[in-house]
Amino acid sequence: MTFEDTDFRQETLDLNNPFDVKLVTGFLLELGFEFDPVDVESTMIVYNLKGELVGTGSHQGRILKYVAVSPKFRDTTAFALIVTYMTEKLLKIYKHTFVFTRPENSVRFRGLGFSEIASSPPLFTLLEFGFESIFTYQDYLKSVKQKTEANSVASIVVNCNPFTTGHLFLIEKAAAENELVYLFVVEEDLSAFPFTIRWELIKKGIAHLKNVLMVRGGMYIVSGAIFPAYFLKNEAVSDVMEKQAELDVRIFAEYVVPILGIKKRYIGTENYCATTAAYNKAMKKILPSFGVEVIESMRKVAISGNSILPDFISASKIRQAIKMDKLDDFKEFLPDSTREFLYSDDSLEIRNKIKLGEGRH
Repeated sequence: MTFEDTDFRQETLDLNNPFDVKLVTGFLLELGFEFDPVDVESTMIVYNLKGELVGTGSHQGRILKYVAVSPKFRDTTAFALIVTYMTEKLLKIYKHTFVFTRPENSVRFRGLGFSEIASSPPLFTLLEFGFESIFTYQDYLKSVKQKTEANSVASIVVNCNPFTTGHLFLIEKAAAENELVYLFVVEEDLSAFPFTIRWELIKKGIAHLKNVLMVRGGMYIVSGAIFPAYFLKNEAVSDVMEKQAELDVRIFAEYVVPILGIKKRYIGTENYCATTAAYNKAMKKILPSFGVEVIESMRKVAISGNSILPDFISASKIRQAIKMDKLDDFKEFLPDSTREFLYSDDSLEIRNKIKLGEGRH
């Protein structure tokens, strides 16, 4: 869609053109935004017929970003034109779109048909628009829900990139202590091990646990849309990261917990990753007020040999071992399903990707 009316015209910027990047960067800086072209796939700008820059909008995947209009034109149709243009573009690709905005600005998006999912003041309110919604995900949860005799329902959220004996230890602990465990697997494919592989390795590894039910995380549990900081390398703790973590936890508490009757959420202690540590902090802060007990278990330790320091099991160590061709040194970190896969030709593409890559996940 390209719109042009009696008031405005729009153009798509060339993000490889320094002049175009400088143009939108300067405009957004005056409005309090720090534009980074690496963070977006495409950007459009709107002019009036006098050639004045009116507003801009960008997207990264299904997420709207940097939607802003000059104060001089905020009483015009410019904002609606930008959002409508970007939304129609994304719906053709994804059938669904998200937008993060300041809580005080959410009313403008709601006026254009967006629905608010959750808010983490003062930085973020998350809204969505499209042919699917958080209620579609709730319908999926209702379809997999199992009845229980006692009120002893726990949950764990895992990425398992890859599945380790540390993950298995936490899952077995929850299974032993509860009647039913819902095991949510992060569905976002931003990790070295694709979702389908992670799902199968976990499924094989927990086949003996009859009271653990695997659940797809969808777009609402540790996804690149809602919690993008989780998938970044060496991300320092920041207000943005913490608020993203809070949004993710609030969505779990408000939309997942009531459907499945969850009373506990199990987590492992975090010794390495600042992002996961911030996520654990958000869970401890938010979940108890929704009737969910957060049970933090000490991360499993492998036999440390002659070292006096504990050798905590982690998926990141496995990825690093693959990168350095030292997987044999970490066999104890691997349950049977993961070990068999990593020592087979089926994992060759993934192992080569890890050796060449630099991402945290």
